[in-house]
Amino acid sequence: MRITVFGAAGNVGTRVVAEALARGHRVTAVVRDAARFAALHPGATHRTGDAGNPEQVTELSAGQDLVVNATRPAPGREDEHAAVSRALLSGLDRTGVRLIVVGGAGSLTVPGTRGVLAIDDPAYVPTAWRHIALASNAQFDAVRTTGTDVDWTYLSPSALLEPGRRTGTFRLGTDELLVDAEGTSSLSMEDLAVALLDEAEHPEHHRSRFTAGY
Repeated sequence: MRITVFGAAGNVGTRVVAEALARGHRVTAVVRDAARFAALHPGATHRTGDAGNPEQVTELSAGQDLVVNATRPAPGREDEHAAVSRALLSGLDRTGVRLIVVGGAGSLTVPGTRGVLAIDDPAYVPTAWRHIALASNAQFDAVRTTGTDVDWTYLSPSALLEPGRRTGTFRLGTDELLVDAEGTSSLSMEDLAVALLDEAEHPEHHRSRFTAGY
């Protein structure tokens, strides 16, 4: 499979690139600044580009099977999150290239609460995270409502997403936050990459959202 990853030098992007290469896929790793090429996996093709520019998205997705958006806005620029999703969908419209967006957990519902969103439960989204959670919710809305023919998938991680181990063992869900017996919602970035590549190789969530967690 030929995969383009935007945000390839980020915490999630580097792990998605590594997981895809380990599975034998051909990966184009995209960053905004060529100065970040040193942070990219040497097995990937390194390109510069802006996921927020539809023309560049079209160019960088030409001949590819899948585009992965693993970008994350800088603090204070959270409004770019939704705009980037709209640009990606516009750039991929009528290309036949699939899109997987790594999103946020704030729009998931909390189990046993009759529909309370994670963003409104400080146990899962503390005040310090609320700005990026709001931006991710807007991102999800943009993906769901932008009118294109793109076959998209939105991947919501668990509430706590941190670097860790690749276990390959986790649960999948759809619109409800996955929590363990102690009420913790967590997933390693390594296992998020596994879940994403599993979906890429065996698509099940067409124009819909899924989540992964322990």
